[in-house]
Amino acid sequence: MPDLIAAVPGGITAAQLGKIRKLRGVRAVLPVDGGRITVNGRSADVLGVPPQAFRAWAPPRAAASAAVWSDLASGMLVATPAAASRLGLAPGKSYPVSAAVRARLPFGTHAALSVRGADAIVDMARSRQLGLAKNFAVLINAPVPNLGALKAEVKAVIGAGGTVVNLVSYTEVQPGKLPVVTDVPTAGVPSSYLQLYQESAARYCPAMSWTVLAAIGEIESGNGANDGPSSAGALGPMQFMPATWAVWGMDGFGQAGKPDIWNPLDAVPSAANMLCADGAGNPATLPQAIFDYNHATWYVDEVLALASEYAKSYG
Repeated sequence: MPDLIAAVPGGITAAQLGKIRKLRGVRAVLPVDGGRITVNGRSADVLGVPPQAFRAWAPPRAAASAAVWSDLASGMLVATPAAASRLGLAPGKSYPVSAAVRARLPFGTHAALSVRGADAIVDMARSRQLGLAKNFAVLINAPVPNLGALKAEVKAVIGAGGTVVNLVSYTEVQPGKLPVVTDVPTAGVPSSYLQLYQESAARYCPAMSWTVLAAIGEIESGNGANDGPSSAGALGPMQFMPATWAVWGMDGFGQAGKPDIWNPLDAVPSAANMLCADGAGNPATLPQAIFDYNHATWYVDEVLALASEYAKSYG
């Protein structure tokens, strides 16, 4: 999920994007189109996104919904629940849209979005049709201890005419309040990262909240979008160092053969097993277990904050 969004009315240039990508702590960037349009007679702020790339930046429930991404790739409008209600949109129906051109746009479904202020998203073909501003903004993933400092650096890159918004709300997190899943299927394998995090926690560390695994998976690889190798040599969706994998790597969900560091069905259960051995099943020792996974205080704070956001989404 994004930590910051930087927007420039005239668009982010390739040179600016390159500079942002090189800033210390920036792990990934995603340029998106954007603009204000009128849908069904009411105004809405819309982003134009590449569906497959943007999926890794979405909240877990939205990322796990095949319907959201199928509708988006089919040229349909996908809106937040609040925006869909305000705009009077019903799934499967088409509505008049006014932007750079006038058109009728089919509404697919609604989904929570990770970008504060965005009412809806469309794919890039629709973005071009509607005349949304190209590269209007860039989403920035940067799990760093001081987002304020990075925010200032990004602002210096985009100039006085641009805006940088912090999309992460850091609050004190009570680990004992994170949800724990107990009703895990007895057969089969998970079909999405969301299910994989939930079922891996339930099977391999029953007292640990699945949101911890989800937060680690998002921070480490964007839920498999960037498997590495990292600059330090970490590999796979949960970014294990090979030496650590040699100790903790395991086959998950009844699979046979040599544990595969690149296979999420092995990597996520292995992470759950390792975290559990370090005390992740106990709220009192969960922060230390996360610290053992990646030796940095900011990392513990980031994981717990993101886990808390996931818990709110599924509360």
